[in-house]
Amino acid sequence: MPAPTCRAATFPTIPDVMTVHPDVLAQADRIAIDPRRPLILSDADEVIVQFASVLEEFLHENELYLDLVSFALTGNIRRKSDDVAIAAEEVTALIGQFFVEKTEHQPAVPGAPEALRALSAKAQIVIVTNVPLQQREARVRSLAKLGMGYPLIANIGLKGAVVKHLADKVEAPVYFIDDIPPNIASVAKACERVHCLHFVHDVRLGSLLGPAEDSRHRADNWPDAAAWLSAHMAEQGY
Repeated sequence: MPAPTCRAATFPTIPDVMTVHPDVLAQADRIAIDPRRPLILSDADEVIVQFASVLEEFLHENELYLDLVSFALTGNIRRKSDDVAIAAEEVTALIGQFFVEKTEHQPAVPGAPEALRALSAKAQIVIVTNVPLQQREARVRSLAKLGMGYPLIANIGLKGAVVKHLADKVEAPVYFIDDIPPNIASVAKACERVHCLHFVHDVRLGSLLGPAEDSRHRADNWPDAAAWLSAHMAEQGY
């Protein structure tokens, strides 16, 4: 694939709802949270498991390819036969099928299991992922096999509401890690005291984005992310 030509990232407009969806709230309230320990809330795709490379394999299996000219899927998934981008509704259906077929076949981002294991000595860890609810258990199984069997929430929509709901249970520092700037903006708006870390594993995707405006730190690998998290917790006395 030729090197992508960078253009400004565009994201679909998603209402930033400040109430937690009932299906998400039920999952969140099943998780035991210790108010005295730091809390790390981490996304999954492109943060602790690889997404773009597995998606490309899936697309090739379906006579499609990913043309990474912007940080988006709609407009960048094209047919091999004529190089025409498929329609938005086709993208939605295709990504749904991707999660059905590939959720249990996404490898770990290098260093993620080891970093989270080390961080768990200081902090409690919860995975907040927008995997479809129907594939929640597949993601739980997959992460457990990868050594990342932490409590997991299959979120719906932007993440500010559920992060605030969890952060409000904790007196210690709270951290949020995600690759999508709108999720980071949503969290910053909902709960200013949460420390946001912008993490993008795939270097091609990362090159299409600057640091998220509301993030405290940008990382593209787990040694960097873990060092920043550990240092910040130490500064706060943890």
